[in-house]
Amino acid sequence: MSPTDQQTATPGDAGPGGGTGAAVPAEPEAPDELTLAGEFTEPTREQWRDLVAGVLHKAGREELPGPVEDALRTTVATGVTVAPLYTAEDAGDLPRAVGVPGLPPFVRGARAGAAGVTAAGGADVNVPGGWDVRQRHADPDVAATREAIAADLENGVSSLWLVLGEGAVPVASLGDVLADVYLDLAPVTVQGGPAAAEAFLELVEGRDDLAPGSSLGLDPLGVQATSGQEQDLTGLAALARRAQAHPGLRTVVVDGTVFADAGASAVEELGCALAAGVAYLRVLTDGGLGVDEAFSQLEFRFSAGADQFTTIAALRAARRLWDRVGEASGAAPGARAQRQHAVTSSVMTTRHDPWVNMLRTTVACFAAGVGGADVVTVQPFDAALGLPDAFARRIARNTQSLLVEEGHLARVLDPAGGSWYVESLTEDLAQAAWSWFTEIERAGGLPAALAYGLVGDRIAAAWAQRSERLAHRTDAVTGVSEFPNPTEVLPVRRPAAEALPTAPGGLPRVRAAAPFEQLRDRAEAAQPRPQVYLATLGSVARHTARASFAANLFQAGGLQTPSGDGAAGFAEAATTVACVCGSDRDYADAAADLVAELRAAGATAVWLAGKPDLAVDGVDGYVYAGCDALAALRTVHDELGISEEERA
Repeated sequence: MSPTDQQTATPGDAGPGGGTGAAVPAEPEAPDELTLAGEFTEPTREQWRDLVAGVLHKAGREELPGPVEDALRTTVATGVTVAPLYTAEDAGDLPRAVGVPGLPPFVRGARAGAAGVTAAGGADVNVPGGWDVRQRHADPDVAATREAIAADLENGVSSLWLVLGEGAVPVASLGDVLADVYLDLAPVTVQGGPAAAEAFLELVEGRDDLAPGSSLGLDPLGVQATSGQEQDLTGLAALARRAQAHPGLRTVVVDGTVFADAGASAVEELGCALAAGVAYLRVLTDGGLGVDEAFSQLEFRFSAGADQFTTIAALRAARRLWDRVGEASGAAPGARAQRQHAVTSSVMTTRHDPWVNMLRTTVACFAAGVGGADVVTVQPFDAALGLPDAFARRIARNTQSLLVEEGHLARVLDPAGGSWYVESLTEDLAQAAWSWFTEIERAGGLPAALAYGLVGDRIAAAWAQRSERLAHRTDAVTGVSEFPNPTEVLPVRRPAAEALPTAPGGLPRVRAAAPFEQLRDRAEAAQPRPQVYLATLGSVARHTARASFAANLFQAGGLQTPSGDGAAGFAEAATTVACVCGSDRDYADAAADLVAELRAAGATAVWLAGKPDLAVDGVDGYVYAGCDALAALRTVHDELGISEEERA
């Protein structure tokens, strides 16, 4: 058969063997509509609930709430919980109600197109390729700060945040610090009160080429919150009118991180920031600015935590809330888009095992970008230890560069939009924050609510709830309350001044890891290092799980944990506290006898790795998953005789 014959042969022509070929089956008909997983029966929520209930019953849960998923809800903010399952019925019409990027209510973002387009309001130009990467500087050494700024701007940073004042960059040296900075290219935000604002205005007075996105950084209500002293707001309008001579220069930073750093959940932070913004609008409009002009003078700063979905939803909710304020105030739609500066949370940073902070800030930065923040600051991993070194600043800025340049995170606007979970959480946070905001307004506004203690009491209650979860390690702090590194050598850093020093009567500054770190510091100050002897029962396979758990817990309090078979190694451990580790079966057979042996060998306190319902005779306490780890560690510290001087 010739090539031509091969091309024109039909299926019925003779094949190579001389026979007739088999008929080719007919083409299958494509369905008009293809349903994914269409061959499977659609599961119902009730079926899922039945399966969950079965698992919980097997885990020992006798009584279950109705609906059963409430047993698995997790608290993420005051009055806001997240469920283990979300479906379309949970979100309802929310994905349609939030609108589109660049238009009210701005839930999906303040800009409507790709980066590089002028943002809503016409003042701030987005950074091509992503958000504005802002680095914070507070080193009082002017030469060192100039060098650090140059390194940042040459390696990915697009704007600067300068802390001025006592212990930080000297106000009088602002011109020297910025001598090599092209202010027409790099926006600058200063922080340090009226003196810093005046110094910056004097520096740029007469210029008409200042880069959009700069700010005088004034936040007198933030100062009142931390100091407990009422502040004078009357000069804001005059400074705002001077700032208007420079398009894109803002006057006020509504700093929600002040409240977050005091222990506020996302609900308190959003509500307080909203109340502060409204208070500033009143002052600015009373001072002669138009409503749209007043809105253009405000930038909002929020904390970004390692709970990525709460951070994403909080930033989306914040834009919706501010748009509602603008709508009620009569502001034009374009003026109501909230400009957001997200800063990785100080509350989540640790002094011990600080390198884990790199992971936390990466997650937080990711969430800030996905949540639509216009500006992002990643705090260096050693921020809780003091002034960061060059390596820490490099990692901080490269975290953002990697997410933007390699991860292409900024290529998609509001990538979380439409998620039933994120839309529901955004709505819940917005509703709860609005309720808190209206409570502040009924009290006379934020200045009055701060003075009366309403804000402080509410934040203290929120932090008490969070502290309970931290103490029980329901909220884990990796490297501190969980999986500590007892042999670590911490880097040494020069001390850093607090940008807003706390004072009696003002809001405190808290960190999630602090209670565990304090215990660890006390133990490490005692010489020789206090120890808890782990007395194991049974085979390695049977005691390893509980011995590892106990070691992890006691090491979180700075205690060493030598181990041995039974009481054999207790004397060598040179301690008076022991913890029995084994299986339930071994406990039933030999735990009471081992406790007696340990007592005879000199143990004054004996703990057991397991729940109290094991009821082993002679045991002083129990450690188990979900126990109050802080209370247990404090008790053990007392049993080991760590002195009050070592606790100071």
